[in-house]
Amino acid sequence: MAHAFMDDRFAAARATKHLLEIGHRTVHHVAIPSPGRPSARLLGWRDALTEAGAPVPPVLYADWSPDSGYDAGTRLALQPEVTAVLCGNDELAMGLTKGLADAGRSVPGTVSVIGFDDHPLSHLWTPPLTTVRQDFVRLGQKAFQLLNAQIDSGTVPASVRFVPDLILRSSAAPRADRALDAR
Repeated sequence: MAHAFMDDRFAAARATKHLLEIGHRTVHHVAIPSPGRPSARLLGWRDALTEAGAPVPPVLYADWSPDSGYDAGTRLALQPEVTAVLCGNDELAMGLTKGLADAGRSVPGTVSVIGFDDHPLSHLWTPPLTTVRQDFVRLGQKAFQLLNAQIDSGTVPASVRFVPDLILRSSAAPRADRALDAR
């Protein structure tokens, strides 16, 4: 059966690589629930770290809520080596930034954060959230077109892969202590 899908694995790897490219030694991950197997987002995060030879920190598992992100933020704030976090969705990222701030860590001053899904409020968040944008309307339209094509022709069309966009905003910045590496 043909399907239209967002390549979350590629998108998560791309977001992780961005954080590494701007000077972070590694990237922590706050993962959304994924029944029975690791999510494509988690796999993409791990792929990018492994490919770069960067340390792969333990995954923090959360639910879908900002409160769960807040809890993760307060825990990660206690680890001074944490300078970059990829969150499984924007709601987690929003909660995480608040948890970090309440624990005395600033975004992006001491920790860079990237979310996923481009929540309608992510550009209004403080700081505006760097995120992975997925065009769900376009995805739905393509899925419907594939179904119609299969009904009309009786043959299964090829699947269609969409690559989400990385939207750069203010929540991700070069690692604050990067200048120390040059010494």
